[in-house]
Amino acid sequence: MSQAAGAPTRSRARPGGRDPAALLGPSVRPLRERKPPWFRVPAAGGQEYRRLHRLIAGESLHTVCQEAACPNIGECWERGTATFMILGDTCTRRCGFCNVKTGKPTWKDPLEPVRVARAVAQMGLRHAVITSVDRDDLPDKGAGAFAAVIEQLRRQAPACQVEVLTPDFQGQEMPLAKVIAARPDVFNHNVEVVPRLYPLARRGSRFERSCRVLALAKELGGSEVVTKSGLMVGLGESHEEVVDALALLRQAHVEVLTIGQYLRPSERHLPVVRYWHPDEFAALQRDAYALGFRHVAAGPLVRSSYYAETHLRERPRQL
Repeated sequence: MSQAAGAPTRSRARPGGRDPAALLGPSVRPLRERKPPWFRVPAAGGQEYRRLHRLIAGESLHTVCQEAACPNIGECWERGTATFMILGDTCTRRCGFCNVKTGKPTWKDPLEPVRVARAVAQMGLRHAVITSVDRDDLPDKGAGAFAAVIEQLRRQAPACQVEVLTPDFQGQEMPLAKVIAARPDVFNHNVEVVPRLYPLARRGSRFERSCRVLALAKELGGSEVVTKSGLMVGLGESHEEVVDALALLRQAHVEVLTIGQYLRPSERHLPVVRYWHPDEFAALQRDAYALGFRHVAAGPLVRSSYYAETHLRERPRQL
């Protein structure tokens, strides 16, 4: 099973002993401060939210909505959508921005794909997002679990579109091929930050490797699989740096893009350098469309799965 609830997360504010100021600069935002007004969202707790909370808890499932403390959890759950996190709640990596627990995973449940699909069917979802922690400890890096969930969703909720948000599988081709062979509607892998920030924010990962994963996913999936990626801003990157990163994603044949603001989960995580204004997100969105992306969602509270169903509405699933 996974770590006990409430287990402390090791500090990620100085990854590998690095001084964040070397890359982020000395002027960063304090953890506890009044954020700009565009971050205000209603508190979660409506009727539909409570119903989904009971259903998910009853199936002993994890959602990234809860584990990553997503600010949109109330809105998304009230709309009847959620992102399921398979393979436990403990990650083998320790990214400087992420609120998911890290350590040595022990979660192993062969019936999890059945339970996830049953929950999706009971919720009546039109578009289900399936993600996971990094499981570098497993021989197939967790790819078999993704394929099994897709298969069960096709059986139990055949009208539901399926999006997978996967790790990079350490760049190995066979795990990726296993996931694509199961034919998700959307293959999503987030690059998260611009290349310059990888040594600080994504130790153990490489921007170039993530781009290769996305390019290969498109090559293997062809027109049947939409490729998607996302990244955050707020760690000191410039507009030009972000656009350069987006150009690399387009070279990897990524079609759908999300861009959101990084929000520091705790003092154990990397600090925010600045909060981007909504007008700056609008400019990034225009530049992304100019690069050729098919669908772009950019805004302070945009997350990878935020309104994930909207970019496939024009392509209903054939039963």
